[in-house]
Amino acid sequence: MARRPNLGAASYVLVVGLLAALALLILVGPVLVVLATSLTDSRAIRFPPQGLSLRWYELLLDTVRSRPIHRAAGNTLQVAALAAGLATLLGTAAAIGISTMRGRLGRLMDAFFLSPLVLPGLAFGLAALVYFTLLRLRPSLELLVIGHFIVITPFVLRTVGASMSQLDPALPEASRSLGAGPWRTFRRVTLPLIAPGIAAGGFLAFMASVDNVPVSLFLSSARTDMLPIRMWGMMESTLDVRVAAVSGLLILAAFLLMLVMERLTGLTRRIRG
Repeated sequence: MARRPNLGAASYVLVVGLLAALALLILVGPVLVVLATSLTDSRAIRFPPQGLSLRWYELLLDTVRSRPIHRAAGNTLQVAALAAGLATLLGTAAAIGISTMRGRLGRLMDAFFLSPLVLPGLAFGLAALVYFTLLRLRPSLELLVIGHFIVITPFVLRTVGASMSQLDPALPEASRSLGAGPWRTFRRVTLPLIAPGIAAGGFLAFMASVDNVPVSLFLSSARTDMLPIRMWGMMESTLDVRVAAVSGLLILAAFLLMLVMERLTGLTRRIRG
């Protein structure tokens, strides 16, 4: 009788372990395949690679032969930085404002600001294109910034809102009771406590903008080429191995940035709220 609980516990651990290993394989497997493919020495995207070489990374870093890719990457980083900056500023203000609301109004405003996460990206991209066309505005970096800003603001709202929910209300009240005004209370008490949530939200917003395809697909043009669209075109036309090299650099950069943000802000805890 004493062996059955032990056998059941062992079976449970085995099943959970196998499911976790399967999930890890599904999540990490494609990343490893892309990294291995980017190191091939052949002229075609092939897995497993026949030989290992850094030739495609060298070609990717060549400012002459990879100029279109560099231009698209520069546009992508510029749009992501501007959109993430705006999203961090306004998303933080919205999260602080929503945290002071109670009842149905607070829930309604929270749902309103989080609605871009529910709306399909392609539907929003098409709607944005039609709307800006009706306003007689042509695709530009400014329109891309606006479009990205709308869809990435919920990431900031989520993390800052989680930080505000963990803030002890007695601290701002104590500051005000000691004679500090609203701005001084925010600057000296509230802002330092929610700063990790703001940083985590800004990081997530930046990464979401870099990776955004639907908005970039509808609002970009030949002059405002974005890196995801450039990579898609390279895959459709020539199956250029530099696509795998670009993916490898993006994976490495994202991994390093995640480690830094986890170290500085506790990114995982901020996402969970």
